[in-house]
Amino acid sequence: MASIFTKIINGDIPSHKVYEDENYYAFLDISPVQKGHTLLIPKVEVDDMFDLEDELLAGLYVVAKKISKAIKKEFPCNRVGHAVIGLEVPHAHMHLIPISSMHDMNFANKLNLSQEELAEIAERIRVHL
Repeated sequence: MASIFTKIINGDIPSHKVYEDENYYAFLDISPVQKGHTLLIPKVEVDDMFDLEDELLAGLYVVAKKISKAIKKEFPCNRVGHAVIGLEVPHAHMHLIPISSMHDMNFANKLNLSQEELAEIAERIRVHL
């Protein structure tokens, strides 16, 4: 059975897409910890990030760098933090979150943004890619 992320890639579940190429898909987290919180996933459905082929794993970080630079242009911060937790969805994924302090990556504190706000944020990031 396809993961929720595979369903998002396939268009079965809507998302606020930030980036897509033949190997990767990035979209806004619907329960972000900061504005601009983006999820980057490989299109191949693999549960554990370290089960990806080396080339795909390396490419994921190249794409993460590109997206992080775009996020930082729209959401001024000290850096874009990245986290690979991987327990909530059985599909490898990386969180990219604009942060200025360690407290900005607190996954217990979620923002409640409207679909319109998320659409605007996605567009703001996309213009820099």
